[in-house]
Amino acid sequence: MKKRTAVETRKTKETDITVKLNIDGAGKTKIDTGIGFLDHMLELFAFHGFFDLEIKAKGDFKVDIHHTNEDVGIVLGKAFKKALGEMKGIRRFGFAGVPMEQTVGKVILDLNGRGFFDLKIDREPPKKEGYELEYARHFLDGLAKQTGMNLNVRIEDSVPDLHASLEPVFKALGLALDQATQIDPRRKGIPSTKGVID
Repeated sequence: MKKRTAVETRKTKETDITVKLNIDGAGKTKIDTGIGFLDHMLELFAFHGFFDLEIKAKGDFKVDIHHTNEDVGIVLGKAFKKALGEMKGIRRFGFAGVPMEQTVGKVILDLNGRGFFDLKIDREPPKKEGYELEYARHFLDGLAKQTGMNLNVRIEDSVPDLHASLEPVFKALGLALDQATQIDPRRKGIPSTKGVID
């Protein structure tokens, strides 16, 4: 099987980001976005998805973390899109749920070529060391739209703690995206009755 890898870079007046991705990896990471909380979430995502992932980002942190946080999602999404290519033989759909105490993070996704993102949460947690739920929304929205992924996230019975609310989501995202990108030996072509996913 052809290696499903990609290197994607994006440089703007606000950020300078490079992502190296191996979909069929071992969960090895080297991540430095400049946002410690996001680094941790992405390490969990890659570990549970068996994605080898390197990210190096520089941003306009003198303003805030918004641009870097969102742009990392955009570049990571472009890397997945590039590495997947024509998407021949993939399972396409993925679903995973991960508990953390009473909180459950659920991720349901479809690599259908049409980027869409929705997040529903029982109650919004407060900020954590400069990070907040709205930043996670922007990151996941950029990731979904650039990958061409219909991404639905549900956080059930969330505790008033951002870390405990988002950790199961990023773990579930890794599991679900790993499932969706796996090659199904029964599928000989593109997993769509249209014959194309673009």
